[in-house]
Amino acid sequence: MSEVRTVGVIGAGQMGTGIAQVCALAGFDVVLYDVSFEQARQGVAKVQAGLDRQVAGEKIAATERDEALARLKAADGVNDLAPCDLVIEAATEKEEIKRRIFAQVCPVLRPDAILASNTSSISITRLAAGTDRPERFLGIHFMNPVPVMKLVELVRGIATDDAVFEASKAVVQKLDKTIIVSEDFPGFIVNRILIPMINEAIYTLHEGIGSVESIDASMRLGANHPMGPFQLADFIGLDTCLSIMQVLHDGLADSKYRPCPLLVKYVEAGWLGRKTKRGFYDYRGETPVPTR
Repeated sequence: MSEVRTVGVIGAGQMGTGIAQVCALAGFDVVLYDVSFEQARQGVAKVQAGLDRQVAGEKIAATERDEALARLKAADGVNDLAPCDLVIEAATEKEEIKRRIFAQVCPVLRPDAILASNTSSISITRLAAGTDRPERFLGIHFMNPVPVMKLVELVRGIATDDAVFEASKAVVQKLDKTIIVSEDFPGFIVNRILIPMINEAIYTLHEGIGSVESIDASMRLGANHPMGPFQLADFIGLDTCLSIMQVLHDGLADSKYRPCPLLVKYVEAGWLGRKTKRGFYDYRGETPVPTR
């Protein structure tokens, strides 16, 4: 296989811009694509802000930032992804949306281009089967926030070619990330363990066993977690937590993965966490206040 030099990233949200940032810093040419050129340009601005923070924190030099920005461009339409050797989809965690994106993107990619999904829970084999290149498809799951978190889960589908897997592994190694390989089962490794733990914390709140503050303090101080499960859920996004629980429940057919009704209620209310200023905490004031 030829070496990966140009990486396309689909989705200019928090995950997509983080992936674009680490790829550009590692020396790859990066094309950032979203539903509109304006959103892609806003994504590039987010990457610049992220790089500026790294310079201010003395994590990188100003010259490294400038060189990374020179390698990054906003896509003015899907055809701008055509030169990419590897394209990583980082859209919303909904299978129908991802499938629509792949149907739109596959016709413009070279036959030898690798296609990957940053999905945190959906079957790689099933996503791959809906494309024109199941043997050139795999899961590359970054952790949030991408520039900070060291772990990447690599997930091969049943059809993923060995050479494609090795080429993708080489890309992730250039990003200075630690790779773990997961089998293609719902939730993979991290979210198979993490999201049910968050769901159980919500059940603990729902059943009146403890308050938001007491449960978060219990896990921070009693289990030495860096943040409590409600703080973490608000950071991830309650809609994402619910989507992953639904994938686990549907895919594993086990009642222990049933999403807590209180989680469903928060998502229905549009209280999705930090991104909407309200979740299990209210972020509209100077300090977060528990909403329950």
